[in-house]
This record gives sequence, C-alpha cells and structure tokens, in this order.
Amino acid sequence: MKHLIMGLLTVCLLSCGTTKTVRQSKKVIKGDWIVDTITYSELGTYNVKLLGDASKKCFEGSTWHFIPNNNTGTYAITDLECTDGVRNFVFTIKEIDELTGLYDFLLKPTNEKNKSETNAGFRLNLTALSDTQMQWKQTVDLEGKPFTITINFSKF
Repeated sequence: MKHLIMGLLTVCLLSCGTTKTVRQSKKVIKGDWIVDTITYSELGTYNVKLLGDASKKCFEGSTWHFIPNNNTGTYAITDLECTDGVRNFVFTIKEIDELTGLYDFLLKPTNEKNKSETNAGFRLNLTALSDTQMQWKQTVDLEGKPFTITINFSKF
C-alpha cells in the first residue's frame, strides 16, 4: 500500500511539472529578439498602450532578451520620440494545446530585482515560435468586440 501511494504521488508530481514542449519552447525563446511589426485586427488608427508601457511606434524596433532558466528578461525601447530605456520582466509559458502549438504566455513587468510593484501582468498567446521567428497575439475588448494585437519578432 505504501508503494502504491508513493507511486501515485510520483505520477502526480511528474504530471504537474513542465512539459517537454514547454521546455523546448524555453530553449528556442532564449536569447535576443527584435520586434519587427505590430498589427491590429481592425483597420484604423488606434492609441494603444502596449503592455501598459508605450505605443506601437515605440515598441516596433525594440530589442528583447529572454533568460528562460529563471524566467526573466528585458526589453529596450530606443526610439528617440519615446521614453527610452531598458525594462525588466518575468514571464511564464504555459502550454494550452500541444496539437495546435498555442501557448498561454504571461509577461509581468518588474523592477531591476525582478519584483513587481503592482503584481499585474499581461496574458498573451504565443502563436508561433521557431529558431528565427516568434509571434504573440493579445485579444482585448474594443467597443464590445474582440480586437487582436499581433506582435512579430525576429531573432538576432
């Protein structure tokens, strides 16, 4: 009976751990990325503050560094017309559906010591990830309808 309980406990602990797909994704995401384009699902001009930080114009061309072994990273905005500088964040990749390849991606802004002052984060979908490209999508509500923001990255 004791061996049966230990076996069940081991199975539970292993099943709650990070999946192979998520571990592989963390290996691929590791390193330096640049935001190539940001698009919206609806045509028009929108004043969107991405990640509670800055406009689309400021984020395009921003550089990102992911450190998956401790789920931290930084991004730097360098546009002279924006509040430039390096921002810190922590992130989590949680698998949604291994067949579709969609992941739940949580990004939480932090200070330099990786502490969040508000404990607020942003839930995105990691919709594409390869050795050279990454895509995030975030769907928000705009006038009672879904509005999707797509962010495309390239690895450098």
